[in-house]
Amino acid sequence: MYTKLTGGVLLALAVAGAPQALAKGPASTANEAATARHYASLIAGEPKTSALTLFFTQMPKGGDLHHHYSGSVYAEQYVDFLDKQGYCVNKQTYQIETRKDVIEAERAKPAKERNCLSTAEVYADDYTYRELLQRWSNKDFSNHGAVQPPPDRLFFQTFGFFGPVSNANFREGLLELKKRAIAENVGYIETMFKMSPFVVNKDFDTQAWQNAHDDKAFDAQMGAWLALLDQDAGFKKSTEDFVTKIHEAAEGIDDERFTMRYQTYVLRLLNPSQVFSSMVSGFRAAAMSDKIVGVNIVGQESTMVSMRDYALHMKMFRFLKSRYPQVKIAMHAGELALGDVPPEGLKFHIDQALVVAGADRIGHGIDLAHETNAPAIMAKMRKDDIPVEINLTSNAFINGIEGANHPVTLYRQYGVPYVISTDDAGVTRHTLSNEYVLFASRYKPDYAEMKKTSYNSIRYAFLPVAEKQRLTRQLDARFAAFEAKIAALAKLGKSSR
Repeated sequence: MYTKLTGGVLLALAVAGAPQALAKGPASTANEAATARHYASLIAGEPKTSALTLFFTQMPKGGDLHHHYSGSVYAEQYVDFLDKQGYCVNKQTYQIETRKDVIEAERAKPAKERNCLSTAEVYADDYTYRELLQRWSNKDFSNHGAVQPPPDRLFFQTFGFFGPVSNANFREGLLELKKRAIAENVGYIETMFKMSPFVVNKDFDTQAWQNAHDDKAFDAQMGAWLALLDQDAGFKKSTEDFVTKIHEAAEGIDDERFTMRYQTYVLRLLNPSQVFSSMVSGFRAAAMSDKIVGVNIVGQESTMVSMRDYALHMKMFRFLKSRYPQVKIAMHAGELALGDVPPEGLKFHIDQALVVAGADRIGHGIDLAHETNAPAIMAKMRKDDIPVEINLTSNAFINGIEGANHPVTLYRQYGVPYVISTDDAGVTRHTLSNEYVLFASRYKPDYAEMKKTSYNSIRYAFLPVAEKQRLTRQLDARFAAFEAKIAALAKLGKSSR
């Protein structure tokens, strides 16, 4: 059994990471001022995006809080995993073949006649390799003329292609993500790692839809099944095995340079019994483990099932949050744009995630301007210190929301805290540094705001107080070194003129 680490009250602003609240010596203050001036020169007028890329690649970024493990591993690495698992990929459909009899039959054929290719054979066939990358990620989506599905469909379909290899090789995948994070000066990742186990209960499904508008009856229904699940030895073991698997994958990932924690998640595309039981195991896993720091819900929000059952899912979170008040909730909510669903579908998702489910962070939140209670939503998030996770590349690619049309402009205007994150950097092929570049070049915040954003990703992490303090001290030291470096470069540049 694993012991859950506990923290005290919320960190005060200075401890949690507002850089302007930290004591500084004269040299560090001067370096910070020089860095701020240099940064200002990069965003003045037409933003110098190349120089901004260099700047933000070097700038310390506290963490990445909206991060999907399977969507963050690049397709190229998934191709490497084919041989490791003894699989092959069909060069006509680009699906992974996992059946041993089919694979053995293919390997018995002459090389020129094989329809199912190994890792080396994929790399040797440039046409197949490029076509595969275009289906397993958004590579070349915007710069070639092939017939393509709509971007949201392409994005969500990628997981079906690489799923067989993303559901194994966890250690290798996590190590690659760690290596990439360290290379771009990211110290912490909170990744949505695995879906928690579930069971099917058709009677629960029928009753849930019947009780959709009767909160008292639905709570009683959930309570009755929860009592049965509490006595289910098989369900208990599946949750314990789930926790063990995460701990095994996480072993050795943390060190003095980098820390990773894990969210479990439920899939909103399933029937109510599957979602609820998965949620139960997710909350239990988070309560059992110091590595699992929260529960989330994933899946395309605009699908029929997601829209039909959205209110039910929020009530499930409310019910279980009352049983496990110490477990944190990050919620995909409002990842919708005008036209994705009928207008009335844009009116309530963020609101219910906050007011009904009790979300501690909101992921995406891009339908804000359409929500009926938008002013109250922003007031609550500001008052209760609930941040929104901003994913610029993802929102632009999937939903077409970017620039002045992105509600981050509203969140910033009304004082709602935010963090900048990547979402699925392997599918949409970018980095956290690039998200900072996009944010800076589009919205031109000053350096103090960008620095605070980096600290925010530690402040709002689902970590105990002591861990936040440790990571904040590390970030202080990394920023001191970064600003000294930038100040020296700026001084050298002036002397050479």
